[in-house]
Amino acid sequence: MGDTLTYKIIRAHLVEGTAEPGQTIALRIDQTLTQDATGTAAYLQFETMGVDRVRTDLSVSYVDHSMLQAGPENADDHRYLQSVAARYGIVFSRPGNGICHQVHLERFGVPGKTLLGSDSHTPTCGGLGMMAIGSGGQDVACAMAGMPFSMTAPPVVKVHLTGELQPWVTAKDVILELLRRLSVKGGVGKVFEYDGPGAMTLSVPERATITNMGAELGATTSIFPSDEVTAGWLRAQDRAQHFRELAADPDAEYDEVVELDLASVEPLVALPHSPDNVAPVGEVAGTAVDQVCIGSCTNSSFGDLALTAALLEGRKVDPRVSLTISPGSRQVLEMIAAGGRLASMVCAGARVLEVACGPCIGMGQAPPSGGVTLRTFNRNFEARTGTPDGQCYLCSPPTAVASALAGCITDPRTLGEPPAVEQPQSFESDTAGFIFPPQDGAGVEIVRGPNIKPIPRRGPLADSLEGEVLLKLDDNITTDHIMPAGARILPLRSNIPALSEHVFERVDPDFPRRAREAGGGFVVAGENYGQGSSREHAALAPMYLGLKAVIAKSFARIHRANLINFGIVPFTFADPDDHGRVGQGDRLVVEDVPARLREGSLTVRDETGGFGFAVRCDLSDREREIVLAGGRLNLMRQTSC
Repeated sequence: MGDTLTYKIIRAHLVEGTAEPGQTIALRIDQTLTQDATGTAAYLQFETMGVDRVRTDLSVSYVDHSMLQAGPENADDHRYLQSVAARYGIVFSRPGNGICHQVHLERFGVPGKTLLGSDSHTPTCGGLGMMAIGSGGQDVACAMAGMPFSMTAPPVVKVHLTGELQPWVTAKDVILELLRRLSVKGGVGKVFEYDGPGAMTLSVPERATITNMGAELGATTSIFPSDEVTAGWLRAQDRAQHFRELAADPDAEYDEVVELDLASVEPLVALPHSPDNVAPVGEVAGTAVDQVCIGSCTNSSFGDLALTAALLEGRKVDPRVSLTISPGSRQVLEMIAAGGRLASMVCAGARVLEVACGPCIGMGQAPPSGGVTLRTFNRNFEARTGTPDGQCYLCSPPTAVASALAGCITDPRTLGEPPAVEQPQSFESDTAGFIFPPQDGAGVEIVRGPNIKPIPRRGPLADSLEGEVLLKLDDNITTDHIMPAGARILPLRSNIPALSEHVFERVDPDFPRRAREAGGGFVVAGENYGQGSSREHAALAPMYLGLKAVIAKSFARIHRANLINFGIVPFTFADPDDHGRVGQGDRLVVEDVPARLREGSLTVRDETGGFGFAVRCDLSDREREIVLAGGRLNLMRQTSC
């Protein structure tokens, strides 16, 4: 039996364990990336590890999230990141150079390499045939220090693509179709591997759109073969030397197979407030729109914006619609400007924003109260836009443009024949947006603004865990629920004491006060707790407030790892029905925890309700050591890793 592409790369990078689904493995990491919203915490932790220089082939620090400098906090973070990069041998992508995933795809992605990024959409580079995985910042810091990345060897889902996309249908519609079929929980713990004759019809940026939003399926990563299409893309980027052909063996066996005829896909839209709440555009056509935003790491490539410009040329945006466009990289901005496409957008009435994540991370462009915003982004969680009652829909660029012109959600097929937009034979490839580190950074002074505080820690795991249920939640709680983003809160990412005042702010604004007064406690939740962003602050800030454990029906992969890294125990209900028996405010006791963790089965006593219930805590040996130590940084200090 042959190997999948996924397991070919895993075996080539295997440091520990057996490359079989369900086994704990550790992989050598070739490249890392961070962005500024998660990077400061990652580098603060890296500094404690005593490593003089990064030990990866390449590490890049991007500034793309916290770009609004309404006070000194973001600028101070950026100055810190630039000085840390120079000190430790990291490439620094300066503000305005572009969104980390788009830029990494253009300049640094290499087929067959491993990439670990402190952003959940790191799998974007799977469109190039990389094994690109999102994780918490602490895992990235450890990888930069030369440590392998531990994970559970994943089952692999084959997505067999046939046919060809019809006019006005895009790669965004493909991934929305998969979300419609499989849900935001359908890929948890899995890798999605695309192949088939349909895959050959998709460009690298189209493939990257699909792998980017594999994160919304909950997938560990997604990957396409490295083939003639990949070779052409790398040649156009003046990086032909990085190409290598990679594909699954013809007799490879998969854990699941999904068949998808590209010709059967139609224009789709994700309705509020989840990426899997998908319907054909025709079913919601006519819904009035207040705002349309085109961009994000999902849909801000040259092809996306060249098509946008062609559709806007000679037309005007509806008077009641605010249309914004965020180029994904400096390269994209240069090329649409040089070709006159930027002028077409501006003349149509579009607002061209900074080259950055922008509205996707809630950094400006909040829609009006109760307004409908249509976005080519990857997430539409409640209040993520910055407007608590905003109604956020997700769609493709042509659907976005058609809707901006009409003033309501509109099927792009009503526009007639689509314009022809071809990928260029060569892309701009200057390096003005990068600052490369000196050969020896030992003399570089690291600059710290007053808002940058040390990473807090907790002590070793206690023999018993006692406390009240501080908050009870249902299914699909996102990291946006736990630790919101946006222009007001993102500047506090380097200051955990200040940031902790906003934990669960949009769910229960009183949570921080109650957690402090109770001396910490528990959170009880349903399925897929912690889906969404990789932000480790959604574990770090609750840990600072005294959160001891989360008891959930199931966890999202990255958030579970982040909880463990900061010493918060991730329990799962042995019987999911017990979730309904536990009430907010109940006092819980779990005794003899260290010994019971080795067995994986524990009993929780609900003293308020007068009953007990069983929970599971299935940890690898390494994860158990981390939890017992009270977090990975504590363990590293103990073992001098």
